[in-house]
Amino acid sequence: MLNLGLRAHDYGQGTPAEIAAKLGQYDVSCVQLAPAKSFPVLAEQPGQLTPGFANHVRDVFAAQGINIAVLGCYINPIHPDPDAKEQALQRFEEHLRFAGDFGCAIVGTETGSKNGDCSYHPDSQKETSFLELVDSVRRLADTAEKYGTIVGIEGVAHHHTVHSYEKMVRMLELVDSPNVQVIYDPVNFFPLDQCHRQQELMNEAFRLFGDRIVAIHSKDFVIKDGMKEGDLPSGTGEMDHRYLMSLIQKLKPGIHTILESTNPENVQGILEFLRRSAK
Repeated sequence: MLNLGLRAHDYGQGTPAEIAAKLGQYDVSCVQLAPAKSFPVLAEQPGQLTPGFANHVRDVFAAQGINIAVLGCYINPIHPDPDAKEQALQRFEEHLRFAGDFGCAIVGTETGSKNGDCSYHPDSQKETSFLELVDSVRRLADTAEKYGTIVGIEGVAHHHTVHSYEKMVRMLELVDSPNVQVIYDPVNFFPLDQCHRQQELMNEAFRLFGDRIVAIHSKDFVIKDGMKEGDLPSGTGEMDHRYLMSLIQKLKPGIHTILESTNPENVQGILEFLRRSAK
């Protein structure tokens, strides 16, 4: 039982009805929607979302048979500028507040960096940065608990604050909220020198925090000239999708599985590849 979806912002900008119609051409059942990326009427700042707008978006996507699986509100929760960090946290809290009006439970983010643009900074790996992240996520968890929604945390190896399974587990333990869950992207957790251990690493993720995984991201990677290139469309690299699909069907049937790096030219082939991988 597969529940495949796309990222709306990979298909340009427009009105909610226009974006829903574009995605409705494809055989998908869900979408990850970052409202400010898809709808130019919105800015990346708090104070614009309303139940009326959210209901409209929900309804036009539903008319295309598409469920809004995740609201993407990817912020830097340890931004070095306190004002920028506060605005980002307020914007995320607003998404949590209105997620239900979109017909959605999960609002997703990565875990940030001590560079404002979330690029690599050595201080992101320090204990002080990790504890700052825990404080930010705990604040978001308090909001999520009030509104019955979920903070979806996506880890990224090497350059983000949560860059390993151990850090993910520790963050979940310290925040200690059932409303904080995991958006699991396997490729994000394959260090360059461990890519040959894909199946073991996926097994380890499901063993350590599989009960907290609420959405999956699907993409691919290659090793080229001693470097890992990790944002490729599924089926174009070395990722063991057949094994991932088997884990999903056995342990998380029906989980929202969002494809990354798709476009109108490649999406049909990727969907067919993933469905073959699941057989």
